Amino acid sequence: SFQVTSRTDSRTILDAIGAERLLGEGDMLFLPPGTARVQRLHGAFVSDADVHRVVDFIKRQEEPRYEMELLEGGDDEDGEGEEGEDLTDEMYDMAVRLVTEHRQASISWLQRRLRVGYNRAARMIERMEREGVVSSPGAKGREVIARRMEE
Repeated sequence: SFQVTSRTDSRTILDAIGAERLLGEGDMLFLPPGTARVQRLHGAFVSDADVHRVVDFIKRQEEPRYEMELLEGGDDEDGEGEEGEDLTDEMYDMAVRLVTEHRQASISWLQRRLRVGYNRAARMIERMEREGVVSSPGAKGREVIARRMEE
């Protein structure tokens, strides 16, 4: 945290007081992940002009080498089509099976069960809604409409 105006702001940001007593000009408090002790640091100011000079220097060192496969586009690794539709039906089928079997459907639940990220789980839930497997979100979440899939 950089300098703040009150103890309340300091406690909100760092869960500790002290940021209200910082001097400014790069003076900061840092809470490393996994620790409970705040460290006082001083950050150096680097102007935009300095950053541009360093970037220009690095660019002059060597000609760029491009990975042509990346530049050509190719298929997305996760099988997404033009509209973000998940084309790998195996994972989607597993998601539908889980939702209809356990009679619950939420993005976070699918994330935990399938060990996928938020965006992928959200796309699966949206597809299930379009296909009539689950209802649109209501006050008590989504209702599972479809019956259990038979193997």
